[in-house]
Amino acid sequence: MADKRALIIGAGPAGLTAAFELIKRTDIEPIVLEKSGDMGGISRTVRYKGNRIDIGGHRFFSKSDRVMKWWMDVMPVEGGTGEPHTITYQRQTREVPSSAAPTSASDGDRVMLIRNRKSRIYFLRQFFDYPIRLSADTLKRLGLVRTVKIGVSYAQSAARQTKPERTLEQFLINRFGRELYLTFFKSYTEKVWGVPCDQISAEWGAQRIKGLSVISAVRHFLKSVFVAKKSDGDISQKATETSLIEKFMYPKLGPGQLWEYVAEDVKNNGGVVRTNCNVVRLLTEGARVVAAVVEDSATGDRETIAADYFFSTMPIKELMRALDARVPASVLEVSDGLIYRDFITVGLLLKKLKVSEQAPSGTRLLSDNWIYIQEPDVQVGRMQIFNNWSPHMVADHDNVWIGLEYFCYETDPIWKLCDADMIELAKQEIAKIGIIETGDVLDACVIRVPKTYPAYFGAYERFEEIKTYINGFENLFLVGRNGMHKYNNQDHSMLTAMTAVDNIIAGRLDKTNLWDLNTEMEYHETKDGK
Repeated sequence: MADKRALIIGAGPAGLTAAFELIKRTDIEPIVLEKSGDMGGISRTVRYKGNRIDIGGHRFFSKSDRVMKWWMDVMPVEGGTGEPHTITYQRQTREVPSSAAPTSASDGDRVMLIRNRKSRIYFLRQFFDYPIRLSADTLKRLGLVRTVKIGVSYAQSAARQTKPERTLEQFLINRFGRELYLTFFKSYTEKVWGVPCDQISAEWGAQRIKGLSVISAVRHFLKSVFVAKKSDGDISQKATETSLIEKFMYPKLGPGQLWEYVAEDVKNNGGVVRTNCNVVRLLTEGARVVAAVVEDSATGDRETIAADYFFSTMPIKELMRALDARVPASVLEVSDGLIYRDFITVGLLLKKLKVSEQAPSGTRLLSDNWIYIQEPDVQVGRMQIFNNWSPHMVADHDNVWIGLEYFCYETDPIWKLCDADMIELAKQEIAKIGIIETGDVLDACVIRVPKTYPAYFGAYERFEEIKTYINGFENLFLVGRNGMHKYNNQDHSMLTAMTAVDNIIAGRLDKTNLWDLNTEMEYHETKDGK
């Protein structure tokens, strides 16, 4: 039995990565407590009548070699050796047999596929490449007048940059010009967040699209035309801005498949993973958290679990209210004022799509992974085509399986619609803009995901007060998207967990390195990948 224990709140990418790293590198026993019944958080795979839904779409690609290797150790790329991956302990090394995998998938399913990335914008009832390619086709679709306005506007913005950038609107105009911002960014971004771009912090842009601009888009386009591409087997793309990558890895049965395997591996090697467990209280003594009060969601029974280390991926608003310490009123004011954007996916199973792309009559499937719906006359924000993430996401390959994504607040009327009304709204909207015929819908389902996107407005401008207070608990580590209230990608959430384990092993109390990690940076990697 391990001498020490770590209690991990949440079985998403950050929580399960922390558990896996502790199993692999220490003698600390991880205990993962998941509020729901699923593994993977918003990276889980939802199953519906043999079809699979990826909530929000998860590319398995990272500029971090450490993360890329971690993923491939858990699930090798299709066509590799197929050998079981190895967990290396401090005092021993042993193989994790493939029998550790969930029984829902065969051994042959434990692979990553290499997928081509394609996404476009649907605007003016036409498709535009995303990221924007200033190609002849794009300029033709925009028309001469709008194209001239875009060029003049960009030249003006390049000559007169707004500094410092305080709002997301300023951030985007500096990189694309006002006209291109109004054409391709403003409507979709405000669908996502529900507030004007001039009320959103520029930090959102720095977190998500820091390296993307007109210049980077043009450079990438010219490179793709005039520079010979690497072999199809190359997945590193280290010199490519993340928003422009052209290939990515993807678990054969969706993103949740990988996290289900990780959870099983943790359990089979001495860790604990429990579902339907809600942490309702964190007990503290001075500068340390000492135990958690856990409630069984089914029975309402409560128990107290003591531990030496605590990892939290739960929303900060809930964490601060769960602490039994006397949290300063000013800090609670900030945490209570944090805002989250919620998310609805409507899965539609179709005979075919109405649209095609310069293909013979009868072609039913676009090649996009996802499509941004820029049209202002509908609420739907994005459409995924799950067939193109993996053909194994749809039970019958003769059908088209799409996800229509809506962004809202739990207080909005759309969140409160019954499933039948939500499905009808989605069908009518996507038919209105010409992508489907409602008569081709075979089946549908609705998935609601609360607190999907931590927002960079509301009380966020005072977030440093929360960081200063929470960092005072020496054995409490905030990791992951909601745990840190940072709009992270999956790989960055994993890196926060890895870094937290690094700190424990090194005996480091300062958590600055956790907060310094940024989605689009090279993650401070050295040449040897450490």
